[in-house]
Amino acid sequence: MKSIKIVLLLIMGMFGNVYAQTKNEILGTWESDKKDVVIEVFKQGGKYYGKYIWGKEIVESDGKTSKKDIKNPDKTLRTRNIVGITSLTGLKWNGEEYIDGKIYNAPSGDTYSCKIWIKNNKLSLRGYLGFSLLGQTAVFHRYQ
Repeated sequence: MKSIKIVLLLIMGMFGNVYAQTKNEILGTWESDKKDVVIEVFKQGGKYYGKYIWGKEIVESDGKTSKKDIKNPDKTLRTRNIVGITSLTGLKWNGEEYIDGKIYNAPSGDTYSCKIWIKNNKLSLRGYLGFSLLGQTAVFHRYQ
């Protein structure tokens, strides 16, 4: 009887870990595995968004001062600081991954479709034009 209780507790623990991998697992601060960009993901109105916290290409040579968004297609936004802008928009959780988002790449001024999935505590962000097969994936880990 005691061994059955232990097995049941272990099984409940396993399901607890699965349950913990919910749609809100994406929330928080993430650093790219290349250590060249840090983003913060937040939820607003049932969708997920991300903003630039830091990046090698978005700060000046001092490592702190934000560059301006000079390549933005909207000329009225070219004087704003890149650090702090919401660059990841409109992601929806479909039960397995985050889909139907857009990612604005400030250094190039381009916007791509994107999706995100999390596996083994790694966030994979795939940006693409048209089809997911035609894109690139960046991998992130939780920022300490």
